[in-house]
Amino acid sequence: MAQTNTTTIDSPKSSTGKIITGIIFLLGIGAFIYFDLGHYLSLDSLKANRDLLLNYTESNYALAVAVFILVYILQTTFSLPGGAILTLSGGFLFGSLMGTVFVNIGATIGATLAFLAARYLLRDWVERKFGDRLGPIQAGFAQNAFSYLMTLRLIPAFPFFLVNLVSGLTRVNVGTYILATSLGIIPGSFVFAFAGRQLGSINSLSEIASPQVLLAFTLLGLLALMPIAYRKWTHNNQADPKA
Repeated sequence: MAQTNTTTIDSPKSSTGKIITGIIFLLGIGAFIYFDLGHYLSLDSLKANRDLLLNYTESNYALAVAVFILVYILQTTFSLPGGAILTLSGGFLFGSLMGTVFVNIGATIGATLAFLAARYLLRDWVERKFGDRLGPIQAGFAQNAFSYLMTLRLIPAFPFFLVNLVSGLTRVNVGTYILATSLGIIPGSFVFAFAGRQLGSINSLSEIASPQVLLAFTLLGLLALMPIAYRKWTHNNQADPKA
């Protein structure tokens, strides 16, 4: 009997998709650098243009909302810098509550696009780039994907873009990913959106992300892990008849 060759070869269609995705990502990053968008996504620039931005938002509210969400989607999808400034801008322009809502929409859609790109088109690159960090994260997803992802979203120590990419390499379904992401980013989004209402008194982002705030997020993240801890404790007690 002839031996079957199990080597996997990418189809031309798959290779073309990866090339197109790579080009799109390079164009997005290139445009960010070429137009020096990082200069505009700064605290100083936001404060310097506050009156102009407020007047435009008041005169063109629906368009301002659409542009804000689109920019947030692009920033999150391409993992570009400026997420914190954009969130501040959302609170400054639209208020704490609506700013949080619009940030949540943009960040969730952008994170989902990055997740899908990692799962279907960028898997090889992500595994090469972050392979040494994948093991523990994938193990956590295997236990309770929703609780684990909520924890990763709540604790600031885990970079947002890295969670997007690594999640795409796990077996978590898209619905669970979207729900956990949308809920997990609410506390942080609200803190920055609320701070945006006091834009004039803020001189540094570190004033917002104080040790007390970071500790609160960490405790919330640990709380989200409670279902996993309880399941493990119950399993151990059932396995040990003396318990």
